[in-house]
Amino acid sequence: MVKTCVMGGCEKNTWPQTDAANGTCAMGESVCGHAMVEHCSEERKGKMKAQIGIILLSVIFVWIGGCAASDVSGGKSPGTGPAASAWQQEFNLSKRILVSIGRNPYFILEPGYQLVFESKGEKLVITVLDDTVKVGGVMTRVVEEREWKNDQLIEVSRNFFAIDKDTKDVFYFGEEVDDYENGKIAGHGGAWRADKAGNRAGLIMPGAPRVGMKYYQEIAPGVAMDRAEVVSLDEKLKTPAGTFDKCLKIQEGSALKPLEKGFKTYAPRIGLIQDGDLLLVKHGFNK
Repeated sequence: MVKTCVMGGCEKNTWPQTDAANGTCAMGESVCGHAMVEHCSEERKGKMKAQIGIILLSVIFVWIGGCAASDVSGGKSPGTGPAASAWQQEFNLSKRILVSIGRNPYFILEPGYQLVFESKGEKLVITVLDDTVKVGGVMTRVVEEREWKNDQLIEVSRNFFAIDKDTKDVFYFGEEVDDYENGKIAGHGGAWRADKAGNRAGLIMPGAPRVGMKYYQEIAPGVAMDRAEVVSLDEKLKTPAGTFDKCLKIQEGSALKPLEKGFKTYAPRIGLIQDGDLLLVKHGFNK
């Protein structure tokens, strides 16, 4: 019986002994003695180290990829959430500095700013008021919306917003709603506040929107669960107030009515310019 030195170690063979020059050696001879065993052992160790290195690199790449896809919140601009299909609804508001006045590229939260929209038979006027309301310890700015249909007032809402001082994300803390019929208040459909049991503030406009972002705008289970997805940052839209480029387009819907969808378009430094069939006809600060 002889031992033949092979890559990775020695194995038993039955052919006759030959000399070391031919790659074979007799048991006990110096060629396959302690030195050769030590060489084979070191070679084995080298291979194991290389395999471990490859495994470690794979783990690192997977970890980095997971971090890249993770949610960004808590003082940072909101992201898309752990899974691409998830709607973000946690924004770590307790870690943010929220104020009642400010602006980002697509949302102006400054008293006196007004947007006027019209379509066939409909009119909508959005006005940032000089009023503030504290909701759950956060001082919010009141934005009034008045809506007419066929010259009849059908709804007046007072919406509560606050903006992150650093990221410029704008959050929605609820709304008071008056529905009108024949000039009289007939209901308060969709009214909610973030400081009521089970409710939380939602994100109405990211400070730095990215295509694919999906987030809740309202979080009031059973009452208001509107959510939005950023679908474009390069829209062009012609309105009675002008033609606007590099616009943000958002698809909106509700978890309460998942089959219903709608679109809104926002122009840089202007804000909302299209809401369904309603198009912007006038914008600016009230004198």
